[in-house]
Amino acid sequence: MLFTSLEFEMIRSELADVVGDEFVSVSDVAKLVYATDWSWMPQMWLDRAQTPASPDFIVHPANAQEISAVLKIANTYKIPVVPWGGGSGTQGGTVPIFGGIVLDVKRLDQILEINETNLTATAQCGVNGAIFERALNEHNLTFPHYPSSAAAATVGGYLAARGSGVISTKYGKAEDLVVSLEAVMPDGTFVKMPPVPNHATGPMLMNFLVGAEGTMGVITAATFQIERMPEHRIFRAVLFDDLHSALEAGREIMLARLQPSVLRLYDDASTKSLVKRVLNLDLEGAYLILVFDGYQEIAAAQYERAMKIVSQYGARDLGEHPGKEWWEHRYDFYFPPLTLSLPKMYGTIETVTTFENIEKLYWAKKKAIEEGFAEYKTRYIAHFSHWFPWGVMVYDRFIIDEPPQDAQQAIQLHNKIWTVAARTSLANGGMLNEHHGIGLKLGRLMREQYGDAFPILDKLKQTLDPRGIMNPGKLGFSV
Repeated sequence: MLFTSLEFEMIRSELADVVGDEFVSVSDVAKLVYATDWSWMPQMWLDRAQTPASPDFIVHPANAQEISAVLKIANTYKIPVVPWGGGSGTQGGTVPIFGGIVLDVKRLDQILEINETNLTATAQCGVNGAIFERALNEHNLTFPHYPSSAAAATVGGYLAARGSGVISTKYGKAEDLVVSLEAVMPDGTFVKMPPVPNHATGPMLMNFLVGAEGTMGVITAATFQIERMPEHRIFRAVLFDDLHSALEAGREIMLARLQPSVLRLYDDASTKSLVKRVLNLDLEGAYLILVFDGYQEIAAAQYERAMKIVSQYGARDLGEHPGKEWWEHRYDFYFPPLTLSLPKMYGTIETVTTFENIEKLYWAKKKAIEEGFAEYKTRYIAHFSHWFPWGVMVYDRFIIDEPPQDAQQAIQLHNKIWTVAARTSLANGGMLNEHHGIGLKLGRLMREQYGDAFPILDKLKQTLDPRGIMNPGKLGFSV
């Protein structure tokens, strides 16, 4: 935003009066740190020596009361506020495109309760995911989420974008695991949701905040469903000659309600690249990881039935070792030197759809990406990693090894590929996204997904946030 030097100092002083001078950052270095999340667009922008969109103030509140006071100040001056957890998002959801205040919530870092009677745990929004898990493990408990971002993300961030973890097929996504939450609304009002998620007292207010990516308020604490550590885990890897057979086998396993904690299916392109590099397996075909957990006798029965299914679809049993190796190295795919990074151009364009649509959607996107952008030698790879009783998501990516070097040309190409990918998903029964969120990257297409229903969401946003301060420019909402 544009402030005179006097206005800037007056607002900085008000913020410092709430949180303390040491918890308001205005240095150029601090602003640069908060100019980009893990999304490709702002990272490329910085890499090409372009001026990033930066916040004017970085504020580090200690509790919900301080967040409330900061939001009241922001409303007074109509200053944008961007909630910030771990900065691990990939859709530009925390990029401060209009400047203003970045509200870094990591000082809200207390695990408030581990309740072994209810098997729930309550944590403040700034608790790091890996720290949360380690604390539960000390009690032989687990939060069954396990996203690849756990080392960086916060539990509030898990909810902001409806994240998925590697065992979501059995235990659900982040929004399935939240029991209750507390939040500060855009006007500074503190609210506490009912203590249980299932009831018949009207619409579930909690859902206005979960998945809203900070546009409807700031989640300050949440109570999550947790689990006892499983008594036993069974690992297996199998290989199919073709993707059709593999998808059908996965569908049958889910329709049989066998509750695998992991069904991770790699297409042939991923088998030849990612599986080979990470697991040192030189294979061709559709590579499927199966994991079952729980009581030994139950997990064994589920596993045996699943193996009968995959055998019927022609799978070759590769044994326990490659399945266990995948589990032990499951996060390696997302860290250097194996993860995608600049100077490549890339994007995770994942979607989710029903079983009847998934195969045609996959082939339509592969064709649209590889043929539509053949001049850039664009590659398309995919795996299917989060399964539901009614369908499955495809975690698909495009990769260009030598993209345009001009920043404007690069971002235009990036946006064009995303638009083609997203519209292909929509045309084939898919959604804009499954678990990375919408953010800045896909907001322009929200109206296409929701059609005449989108103005209802937009009016809800305008009602809750009439000054338009909460993370403006995200999710396609009117600014």
